[in-house]
Amino acid sequence: MGKDDYNTTVQAGSDYRPIGEDHNEATPLLAQGVASRGASLTSSVFNLMNAIMGAGILGLAYAMANTGIIGFSILLLLVSSLAAYSIHLLLKLCDQTGITSYEGLGHKAYQKPGKILVASTILIQNVGAMATYMFILKSELPATITSFLSPGTSGEWYENGNYLLLLVTLCVVLPLAILPKIGFLGYTSSLAFLFMLFFAVVVVVKSWSIPCPIPLNLTLSLMSNASDSECTPKLFVISSKSAYAVPTMAFSFLCHTAVLPIYCELHRPTKQRMQKVTNISISLSFLVYLISALFGYLTFYDNVNSELLLGYDAYLPRDVLIMSVRLAILLAVLLTIPLIHFPARKAVLMMFRGERSFSWLSHSLSTLLLLAVVLLLAIYVPDIRNVFGVVGSTTSTCLLFVYPGIFYLKVGTNPPRSASSAGAFTLVVFGVIVGLLSLCVIIISWAQNP
Repeated sequence: MGKDDYNTTVQAGSDYRPIGEDHNEATPLLAQGVASRGASLTSSVFNLMNAIMGAGILGLAYAMANTGIIGFSILLLLVSSLAAYSIHLLLKLCDQTGITSYEGLGHKAYQKPGKILVASTILIQNVGAMATYMFILKSELPATITSFLSPGTSGEWYENGNYLLLLVTLCVVLPLAILPKIGFLGYTSSLAFLFMLFFAVVVVVKSWSIPCPIPLNLTLSLMSNASDSECTPKLFVISSKSAYAVPTMAFSFLCHTAVLPIYCELHRPTKQRMQKVTNISISLSFLVYLISALFGYLTFYDNVNSELLLGYDAYLPRDVLIMSVRLAILLAVLLTIPLIHFPARKAVLMMFRGERSFSWLSHSLSTLLLLAVVLLLAIYVPDIRNVFGVVGSTTSTCLLFVYPGIFYLKVGTNPPRSASSAGAFTLVVFGVIVGLLSLCVIIISWAQNP
């Protein structure tokens, strides 16, 4: 069998098993020998939630301020539902074809150009995400560590973000990223989710600690004319800044590059079990996102910062709980980097090595190269809101909406006028419109306010 013959067999150790059109979704994707060593459903849920939830949670309160409570809730529900549906389409294609990689689906649909396109998109998206997270660590970690120490300390090595970035990369990111299987990250992913949950709880608790209107002597020039009208929550808001909302949400719900690797390592990997993992992960992430965005907005209203935690610095300086939650978020971001590194490395290996067997040399070299590139890019990452907007409107919307729909229309076995095909077409149209409009508005806003 040639390495490109994806549609009739699937490899499980040294065994091959045919998958035809009558393949039952309760039938394991892989042979029992591999499934017995697979990750548990709980571990897979934590890994997928860790892939979903990251630094995007810091920008959602800002998105709510620019769309309104009801507008934001509708958009968040829409994006999360479409994310779950696009994963459903990917899993159906895997079930029908036996292909277990995003790049493989691109090859199946459009041969080598499709494979290169998907791999390049995954690489750009994940390298951009890792660079963004590294930038957050570089800019926030020194201040967070200093806040726990004596205010008089200065000139210490830990106040240099570049030193800290290099240290955490070598001591934490590299050892986790170089692991051969993504399932090994289940424990760190559960810890990262607990950190995110802690963040949501603190946002709720602190919503009663900051008065509104905020006293002028505490605003540090962030607010000029305080009034009771500014403490009235808005249900619907439409402005040029609203263009950042959907891209930020798309960036926040993008987990598609990690779905298939998690699927492959799932214990008894069936479409039904993986869909359960997806539904649980997206539902829990939706709740945490909505709660943190709502109470973050109800704390600062129109004065909410594009990175929520920055707002608390001005109004609750040296608050122990805020300092603790900032450290928790940074640790969650740190533990997310190895998880999104896996699909990026896989994309590199798929482009340059194809479907060859595992090699520690290639695995290690690609890991070191990617981390080196990300470390260099972290120095030049612009404002976090701009990163979310640009990445979300381009690569995120492609991976989240466009590619699953296109691949399903091209490869899927359902007739063109079926409900699934109509849903796939709608997904493509929605992704293209959202991506183009958001990108255009963001570029125009940059031109007006350089």
